[in-house]
Amino acid sequence: MISARAWDDARRLWGFQRMGHEARACSVAVGLGSHDLGVADTAVGLYRRGMMPLIVFTGATSRTTRERMPRGEAVHYRERALELGVPGAAVLVEPRARNTGENIRFSRAVLEEADVDVSSVLLISKPYEERRAYATARKLWPEVEIVSASTPMSLEEYVDSLQDAHLVFDMLVGAVQRLLIYPEQGFMISQPLPKDVRAAYERLKREGFTSRLVPGAQGGA
Repeated sequence: MISARAWDDARRLWGFQRMGHEARACSVAVGLGSHDLGVADTAVGLYRRGMMPLIVFTGATSRTTRERMPRGEAVHYRERALELGVPGAAVLVEPRARNTGENIRFSRAVLEEADVDVSSVLLISKPYEERRAYATARKLWPEVEIVSASTPMSLEEYVDSLQDAHLVFDMLVGAVQRLLIYPEQGFMISQPLPKDVRAAYERLKREGFTSRLVPGAQGGA
């Protein structure tokens, strides 16, 4: 059973990962592939609100999506968007990316090949990875404005959607670790980690929420 203190710490990490950007009209949206079809649903909702004329869905498959999305994350996202009424001409697919850096670089290449002029990007990710996605995009695509977005929901709602609190806590801890180690590796910009967030992260590690950590890395297990 997960302790009340661990839930409090996880809520702190969850809140920190949300960038708090207000959605606004952008040149294009980029939806980052994952196990979470909510990314596609959120992209469709923003498209209906007139926030962008074009969506790029990006992502191949991973060990967690291979069975659920055998045709690839981006392809399944596109299919979902079309089912919800988005016209096919408004959705591009980038089917090769296997990490966040590739999501950004390969999507950028797809848009350049399509001769799309991009000055701003509505970057749509899982709720607990807004900050990581933003930091990666700012590093790899610095000349465009990045507006972060995700499905508006609480930690408890997200846990209910996956029915696995331990996994969600593991993913939250892993996302914070990457904010600590990836800037030094050139994968994203550096962002300050508030003391209370760092303390919550360290406590959750000590309680064993470590399956999504990068092994042997600074800030790791």
